Amino acid sequence: MENRRVLFLITGLVHAGAEMQVLELAGGLRRRGWTVLVVSMTAPELDLAPYEKAGLSFRHLNMAKGVPDPRAIGRLRKLVLEFRPDVLHSHMVHANLLARVCRLFAPIPILVSTAHNTYQGGKLRMLMYRITDPLCELTTGVSMEVVESSIRRKASPEGKIVCVPNGVNLKRFRKQESDRADVRRELGLGAETFVWLAVGRLARAKDFPTLLQAWSRMADGPSGRCLLIAGQGDDREELLALADRLGVSGTVRFLGVRGDIPRLMGASDAYAMSSLWEGMPMVLLEASACELPIVATDVGGNREVVRDGESGYLVPPSDPDRLALAMERLMLRTEEERRDMGRRGREHVMGQYDIDAILSRWEGLYRDFYEAKRGARHGEWKEADGRS
Repeated sequence: MENRRVLFLITGLVHAGAEMQVLELAGGLRRRGWTVLVVSMTAPELDLAPYEKAGLSFRHLNMAKGVPDPRAIGRLRKLVLEFRPDVLHSHMVHANLLARVCRLFAPIPILVSTAHNTYQGGKLRMLMYRITDPLCELTTGVSMEVVESSIRRKASPEGKIVCVPNGVNLKRFRKQESDRADVRRELGLGAETFVWLAVGRLARAKDFPTLLQAWSRMADGPSGRCLLIAGQGDDREELLALADRLGVSGTVRFLGVRGDIPRLMGASDAYAMSSLWEGMPMVLLEASACELPIVATDVGGNREVVRDGESGYLVPPSDPDRLALAMERLMLRTEEERRDMGRRGREHVMGQYDIDAILSRWEGLYRDFYEAKRGARHGEWKEADGRS
């Protein structure tokens, strides 16, 4: 590929896993010599100054949340004509559909669509996926469960969708012993308090009510326990009220959006996830990289990250009793046993989800499809190799 220009299109830029992964990919490719433009459909809610300082460029299509706007097709077409990407890589269902439609009106050499969740909408969206599938070279899912779900729901045909998992920055997310004392002192937590951490949008998909109900059913350890919840969302006030009704307000801390998640993980003893559905949660990769044992619901790609009984425990969704029992079971393990679980978790993500390896895979896919397309234009169609 001569110019190596990639345009990432995503629904929005907020504090969430898919968005953080796109920014990680964009930054990684920028460091590898690519010219990168990140386009969001809605106005960014993140502070983009640090990313711009690192050389990334951002634009948005000025769409309102939840409001279809056909004018976005023209706005995206204009950006494509100005930027002239070699690859347009879209992420999440709305951006995937918009990018495919835009290809009818703008020259896009290679179009890749990535699905980040097992649940991407109802029958209408699946129909739209099927109709527009011929407009992209490849669809990818961030976990095998996402791939299999897309095939089952006929969103993508078998052979046209492959798994390219999310990657984690193992240099940023690693265990730092100093974080434990420093962060606990900042939060007013005792050295012996058993600290659980949960990170995510305060929204239905993450099902924090089930986590709070499980927390209310757990017994206190000899040195006490605390649940830290980092994140923001529309359900915040309801969750605060629920914690009060359940009588757990004194042991649950709602921290809001935090920019120091690796430090919070370093201060914690274990990680909890109560989601109703997922794709490949970045936060589970990050918690594993920080050597935290995990209790998570068995949804989406969670079982691809958390190996039940080895690096944590998996439980059914929407079951506070089972979640509480698993969390108590982990707390009853010895400190050395929990450390071993955490180490096994990091070893697993090192082998499967290192961001540098994931970046190399994306570069290989882009190159293979670009060269195959160029060969087709010269009557020399060459199929992409086994990496695709």
